[in-house]
Amino acid sequence: MIFENNDPGVAVPKKDLTSVVLQRVDELGDKSALIDGTSGRALSYNELSFQIKHLAAGLNQRGFKKGDVCAVFCPNLPEYATIFLGVAAVGGINTTVNSLYSTNDLIHQFTDSRAKFLITIPAFMDRALPAADKCGIEEIFVLGEAEGATPFSELLKNDGIAPEVTIDPKNDLVALPYSSGTTGLSKGVMLTHENLVSDMVLTTSINTITDKDVLIGVLPFFHIYGMVLILNLAIYRGVTLVTMPRFDLEQFLQIVEKYKITCLNLVPPLVLALSKHPLVDNYDVSSIRLISSGAAPLGQELEQACADRLNCQIYQGYGLTEVAGASHVNTIPVPSDKVGAVGQVVPNTYSKIIDTESGKELGINEQGEVLIKGPHVMKGYLNNEEATKHCIDGDGWFHTGDIGYADEDGYFFIVDRVKELIKYKAYQVAPAELEAILVSHEAIADAAVIPSPDEEAGEIPKGFIVLSSEISAEEIMKFVAEQVAPHKKIRKIEIVDEIPKSASGKILRRVLVEQEREKVSK
Repeated sequence: MIFENNDPGVAVPKKDLTSVVLQRVDELGDKSALIDGTSGRALSYNELSFQIKHLAAGLNQRGFKKGDVCAVFCPNLPEYATIFLGVAAVGGINTTVNSLYSTNDLIHQFTDSRAKFLITIPAFMDRALPAADKCGIEEIFVLGEAEGATPFSELLKNDGIAPEVTIDPKNDLVALPYSSGTTGLSKGVMLTHENLVSDMVLTTSINTITDKDVLIGVLPFFHIYGMVLILNLAIYRGVTLVTMPRFDLEQFLQIVEKYKITCLNLVPPLVLALSKHPLVDNYDVSSIRLISSGAAPLGQELEQACADRLNCQIYQGYGLTEVAGASHVNTIPVPSDKVGAVGQVVPNTYSKIIDTESGKELGINEQGEVLIKGPHVMKGYLNNEEATKHCIDGDGWFHTGDIGYADEDGYFFIVDRVKELIKYKAYQVAPAELEAILVSHEAIADAAVIPSPDEEAGEIPKGFIVLSSEISAEEIMKFVAEQVAPHKKIRKIEIVDEIPKSASGKILRRVLVEQEREKVSK
């Protein structure tokens, strides 16, 4: 069964990303487009447009041409928008880089992407410089000053006139983010202007963000969620976006209070913090009207707990880097019987569920792998034809690797990753389901579940628990056992200080799995 949105198709502009995102600049003028939440430094829509034009001209004057790659190795700052859209305007490709990457990680991405220029900050130069030297980066630009780099401001010292570049939105790349690397070496995801424009336009066609809203940009802009659905979408919609270079709960709450943030784009660990952490009570967060959660499944109880505590609406969406952001989004308000769903497929897009073993197309309420087809599906993985063929079949369907099902109304529910499923005596157990149950307990601040090798069962579910108050391992296991089928019981517990996570908020199960295997093998 193939699912699609019941609403009529949406007209997507067949234009380059920069011109679409900046289409309201003249109207918005001196309104703040971006504010640095830590310093209060603001960039108006006029100033943003001015900087983008001058950056495009500056890049061109230094020999950066259409198809060249610029590595963006920066935290969330207002200049991120200038860089991303300036590179796009000249026909270049942004390869956005994880702020936590080591020098070796940088070497892999710079080499694989064939980056020509690098834009970074002084604090990152100790990792960036040796990587750039090794990879043949032609020039490093830095937001500020640092030895071995050209000040970014130099790129803006020109007349702002760059030669016109003809961009084919359907085929020309604009972004080259790298997959999270939670399993194996990260892969470059080739995204075109059409990919990003489509996802931005299609998702906004069914949400309720207006130019009166104030958004916070705390999720990293190097990640597809932050890149498309926060940074570019905010400018496209004409809102004010307040940026944060890294997540700190108290600073986050201060910014929400100071700037009267109305909309939050979050991941489940941050939703968890807002629903449980005592610090929240110290700040006025009454301006929050809407929270969007994505990047990982959010349990129904946690979703409801956060909505109740903050007196706001919360909804989930679903997507991947390979589909340029979101493929499924909830409408607001979410129907009461759909809490926990990631929504319906966005317009102009198709989705279906197939059996993981046979590949057979499944029907309503049948669990299997989620497939997606639409204008925002990536062109493929860079320099990796084999991986591309593995996930995009001959009919153009992208195989997500995620397990889910769709109900009779076309609402999708994501259960877990195919590769993350625990095989207990041949029964499949979804870690995310157990994690959602665990964090619903008032004594548990955070949790992760992984497969632990077991001679009899093959694998057993093991929970790693961060406590907020005293509780025994036995009590935790009993709490879960009362709510799940016997094969889903957690059979091991380990109390830890924190759960390892990627910068985008995903649980790094790979790290825990490797640690567990080492323990078991000793």
